[in-house]
Amino acid sequence: MKRTILLLLLVSLLKASAGTVYYLSPSGSDAHNGTSPDTPLRMPDKAIAKVVAGDTILVRGGTYTISSTLSITKSGTPEKKIHLLAWPGESPVFDFSGTASGKRGITLTGNHWVIRGLAITRAGDNGMIISGGAYNLIENCRFSENEDTGLQLGAGAHDNQIINCDSWYNADPPDYGDADGFAPKMDVGTNNYFYGCRAWQNCDDGWDGYLRNGNNASTILENCWTWRNGYLKDGSDPGSQANGNGFKMGGSDDKTLKHHFIVKNCLAFDNKSKGFDQNNNKGSMTIFNGTAFRNKGNDFSIPAVLPAGEQAVVKNSLAAQGNKISLGSFVIQEANSWNGGVTVTAADFVSLDTTGVSGPRKTDGSLPELPFMKLAAGSDLLDAGVDVGLPFFGPKPDLGCFEWNMATHAELTPLSLRSVYDIKLLKADRSFADVSFNSNHHALIYASLVSLQGAQLWQSQIHTSGAARSHARIDRSTIPSGIYILSLGTSARREALKIFLP
Repeated sequence: MKRTILLLLLVSLLKASAGTVYYLSPSGSDAHNGTSPDTPLRMPDKAIAKVVAGDTILVRGGTYTISSTLSITKSGTPEKKIHLLAWPGESPVFDFSGTASGKRGITLTGNHWVIRGLAITRAGDNGMIISGGAYNLIENCRFSENEDTGLQLGAGAHDNQIINCDSWYNADPPDYGDADGFAPKMDVGTNNYFYGCRAWQNCDDGWDGYLRNGNNASTILENCWTWRNGYLKDGSDPGSQANGNGFKMGGSDDKTLKHHFIVKNCLAFDNKSKGFDQNNNKGSMTIFNGTAFRNKGNDFSIPAVLPAGEQAVVKNSLAAQGNKISLGSFVIQEANSWNGGVTVTAADFVSLDTTGVSGPRKTDGSLPELPFMKLAAGSDLLDAGVDVGLPFFGPKPDLGCFEWNMATHAELTPLSLRSVYDIKLLKADRSFADVSFNSNHHALIYASLVSLQGAQLWQSQIHTSGAARSHARIDRSTIPSGIYILSLGTSARREALKIFLP
């Protein structure tokens, strides 16, 4: 019933935009007009041939066996995008195993497309390439077991957004030298953006920004994970051509081309080679709050001097096992785990167990919440960073890609148990709640009230004197009864407690 309601709402919104909705189903027929759920088309190319700006294709779950490249050449407009969407709650699979070796799955040269919820697999080359296309959104798509990169961008492709996508087990025999998870490379354009994506066990790199016939490209990655690249699906190493870097930020044949790469809150671990790799890129590179763990090569590698006008910056980053760092003296470094002031041990983390990293995403498509690499309460890596413009809790940012979050990081303690802050929740009435603190010393405590879904509902700064209890009042005018998480932190430590507001 819930999915039916969502579908009806989606269709009504799409019709309100004045576009036509076409339906696609493995049990459909290309003799149909495709404009009703009862008369769906069978093959994606037939639906794509019909759409114009503002139209939508809704794709039922199931497998679509496709034997030739699916070329998307039409364009929408900023006001009337073209949508290619999975049916709500279903998982369509575009299986290109019938294509010849060297033939891509999807080639997107058009602009202003929204492609969401598709699995693209077993193409004879790239699963998908955005070739010159711009202002496209690729969301919650999955690319696997293609004979080259899962998703590549080139031919000047610019201003595309790749959101919450996964790419894995892509490999290109016989040399196994080019199949990456995601590849904004060769002659790619500017301002392409990846958010919340995962790339694992691709035979070459997780992300590859290598340039050829293009220059001054720019790419932004945020909240992305990559691991075990450089290996095949069965776990074997296909040889030296399979590089195995996590984030390869550029490079070129003549070692002169510039790929301006920004990486924020990203995680690279267990790769065959390096975690964050300059290669021989001559563009500017910025790494904020990166985490690297157990990569066989250097975790952070930017050794080659940049030309005048370009710079490399690494801040708030964390090498979680040893200091396998290769950063030239020209690199601007600040508040990283290897710069002094902190030590890194296993006790700094809630867990080093990678279980679940490739597991199901949340219902909204975002990355799963796991204890892996989350900082433990009491770690000296908390509040050890500097403000680089990213959101953070407490007085200063934490080190690494996971900012300490009261809803997901802490071992939660019932309020009835004594805490280090000696907290008391004083019931007054439904309009407010009083929280009483006594830390037994002078301190500035940062307090937040957060829902179990992670939404911050209230925050305050409380000064404790050590001589008398301090109080904070929570305005409950918009906070109903229920269970919440009260987060408390000083510059030295943090704690989170579940509380019930009656």
